[in-house]
Amino acid sequence: MMNDEKRNEWRAIFYVQARVAILFVPVVLSLLLIGIFAGNERKSVPDAVDPTVTSSVR
Repeated sequence: MMNDEKRNEWRAIFYVQARVAILFVPVVLSLLLIGIFAGNERKSVPDAVDPTVTSSVR
C-alpha cells in the first residue's frame, strides 16, 4: 500500500514537470529560429571597404 502511494506521488510530480516543460517548448523553438535566421546574415569573408567608415579608400 505504501509503495503504491509513493509511485502515485512520483507520477504526479512527473506530470507537473512535463506540463511545465511543454510551456517552454515554444520559447525554445522561437529562440532557435531567431538564431538560425540571424546566423544566416553573417558573411564568411568581410568586404574590403567598410561603407560605415567615412574615411575609407574608394
